[in-house]
Amino acid sequence: MSDRPQTEALIARLAGDLRPVRRLAPAGRRAGLWTLAVLWMGLLLSFFVDFSTLTTRLIATPDMWLSAAGAAATAILASVAALQTAVPGRSALWPLLPLPALAVWVGASAAGCLRLVPAAATVPEPAMHPMLCMQFLLLVSLPLSGLLIWLLASACPLRPGLTASLGGLASAAAAAALLTLIHPFDANRIDLLLHAAIVILVVLVTRLAALGVLRTS
Repeated sequence: MSDRPQTEALIARLAGDLRPVRRLAPAGRRAGLWTLAVLWMGLLLSFFVDFSTLTTRLIATPDMWLSAAGAAATAILASVAALQTAVPGRSALWPLLPLPALAVWVGASAAGCLRLVPAAATVPEPAMHPMLCMQFLLLVSLPLSGLLIWLLASACPLRPGLTASLGGLASAAAAAALLTLIHPFDANRIDLLLHAAIVILVVLVTRLAALGVLRTS
């Protein structure tokens, strides 16, 4: 009984240093904020888009709009999955959420490379243009990855590598969807391989950049 005052004093001293913890915003709300950033980038790009030609190209070539839609859906679903997996106790099935959209994106992109006749409303692609596409994908996806890492920093993922990889996939997919707006060229194998390489690179960079932040958050 004589130790009780000392115990209560110790508890009071420890509790005195505690600070209120701000409640984590719902994953859907944070994903919506990230999606707004993507839409804002799309709005900026819209000033450079010939929508008449773009519409003709997408309507005449189903694999192109399927690829763009698959990329956009992958971006949204992967961002939601990343934000959900960042919260301990969530279902282990969340990482599977973007897989169907990813399959559509990859499948439609690959199908475009098998086309024997050039797609309508497209022009021959200059020799060095694929390098510009790679630069665009990096310049768009990396800031989006940074924003997603910031949104994830308040959580405490038990599998930070998986969470960061999903964030990188979301950012790369968003960049690919936005590229469709200003890419008046038909699909080819070189584009497909370079785009795949950029997606992998963005996932790896995001994973490396996020691991330190997520482990110390």
